[in-house]
Amino acid sequence: MTTGYQSNSNENGAHEDIALYSGAIDRAAYVRQKIESGLTLAEANAEADNVISSAINQRYNRNAVRSSYDYIVVGSGSAGSVIARRLIDSGKGTVLLLEAGGSDQVTPVMRPELWYTNPGSTLEWGHVAMPQTHVNGRAVPLTMGKVIGGGSSINVMAWVRGHKTDFDNWAAAADDPKWGYKHVLEIYKRIENWQGKPDPEYRGVGGPVWVETAKDPIPLAHAMVQACDQVGIPAYEDHNGVMNERDAGAAICNVLIRDGRRHSIPSAYLHPVLHDPKLTVLTGAEVHRVTMEGKQVTGVQFFWNGQLHMVSSTCETILSAGALNTPRILMCSGIGDPSKLNPHGILVRHALPGVGENFQDHPILAGINWEYKEGSATPPRNNLAEAMFAYKTDPSLDQPDILPWLFEVPYASEVNSQIYPLPAAGWGIHPGLMHAKSRGRIHLSSNDPRDRLRIESNFLEDPEDIQTFVRAFDICRQVANAPAMDDFRGREITPNLKGDELVNFIRNGVITYRHQTCTCKMGTDEMSVVDNNLKVYGLEGLRIADGSIMPEVTGSNTMAPCVIIGERMSEILISQ
Repeated sequence: MTTGYQSNSNENGAHEDIALYSGAIDRAAYVRQKIESGLTLAEANAEADNVISSAINQRYNRNAVRSSYDYIVVGSGSAGSVIARRLIDSGKGTVLLLEAGGSDQVTPVMRPELWYTNPGSTLEWGHVAMPQTHVNGRAVPLTMGKVIGGGSSINVMAWVRGHKTDFDNWAAAADDPKWGYKHVLEIYKRIENWQGKPDPEYRGVGGPVWVETAKDPIPLAHAMVQACDQVGIPAYEDHNGVMNERDAGAAICNVLIRDGRRHSIPSAYLHPVLHDPKLTVLTGAEVHRVTMEGKQVTGVQFFWNGQLHMVSSTCETILSAGALNTPRILMCSGIGDPSKLNPHGILVRHALPGVGENFQDHPILAGINWEYKEGSATPPRNNLAEAMFAYKTDPSLDQPDILPWLFEVPYASEVNSQIYPLPAAGWGIHPGLMHAKSRGRIHLSSNDPRDRLRIESNFLEDPEDIQTFVRAFDICRQVANAPAMDDFRGREITPNLKGDELVNFIRNGVITYRHQTCTCKMGTDEMSVVDNNLKVYGLEGLRIADGSIMPEVTGSNTMAPCVIIGERMSEILISQ
């Protein structure tokens, strides 16, 4: 990804709780800062007690790792953090949460405007798809978080629930209405702490997830929503309300930003229970395999502090490592398609052909940019992407098939940025395919869990995806050329391309929204990996709860749907 944006923010403003937790400030300084922020002395002391007890508890637990826990959760992302919290709250037993990455209390995570620096950094795995013919031989990076919070700690902070049809399709695939829109909507209402206009039918308050509409968006963002309305895409006050049941709509986006800081899923779920002695969180713990006795999964093998460790689970092991690493762990454990495992000398412990298949993502066309009209440029705010719209490029579809976002900085792929150089001040409208027809797959490159995966993304392999992008290119230009954008629209960086020139622009411009999913899908057919209760078919003691279980990727950003997966997994485990 190439942008024309450089942050001018300074390095001040580290979170007081984290500074105390890590020892960067002492208790007296912490209490003084809290009082200055408006708390009473008693309230400030109570918060200090909680932070200190959390730090002591986790330091103790890390130094006294047990040989067995009731539950092992692999991955602390948008599903894993939820599961750990719900299990602790339920009193079901002890929980070991293993995270391969490090702390989320670092500046690029906490400061919303720096999210664009996270891809390619030490905060992510560095996965890259194999070079693919249909994107002109390019190897597209597939960013996935390697830090407490996973993708929720490095992403663009957009809280987009998904369309009604998405969840009803999941319910049909799983043959279970609890995965349908009606039940999922109630979960969303229960977990949200919505800061916008009250809407009891669609929004909830009092839950752990602080959701707000992007505060004080730049004038360009409001103009784009108005422009959408002018070309027949209705404007909505809230895209997570009734718009999720409609064919099209535009809105200022919902974000997980609180008091100017990223409100990641661990911020909502995990941090408040770090003081609980039943919870142990290990960072830098890279899980290599699950351990098995026959068809019973007994625990995990992981690399931590320079050594291999084995820990057992008395109840369940839950893989929440994401759509790339969860199938890796399964295959390295001998669980998967024998034709994929045998070439690497991996003993097949359980044949399951769907592991690593059905890879889906949201490819985005990066590079539809305009220069700001002279005198109209405004520094970007919030997450640098404050407005979006959903649209059906084909009227016969049952839901929108593209989700373009306004980027408040010029933005393009590594190729298109060379062909069409980015301006110093500009903006773009970049469409993502929400339901691409192309499918990919995940392979091991060896029997060593540390080796790079071979990922066949197969972006644009299906010709229909090219045609959808062609239609998306046209609608994005219609929005940008609507009267509401007149005050901001300067030179078009990518003129109105046609025919083969446009197709080549698309092949050079496709990157990804980083919504890798569907590689261990939930369902009832022979390629399904988990059932409706997220139990791995044919095995005991092993479940999967992350984006890999989606039968089809949602027509939305995937953080919020992954939280739903974590909540559903929690409902299932706690009801046992």
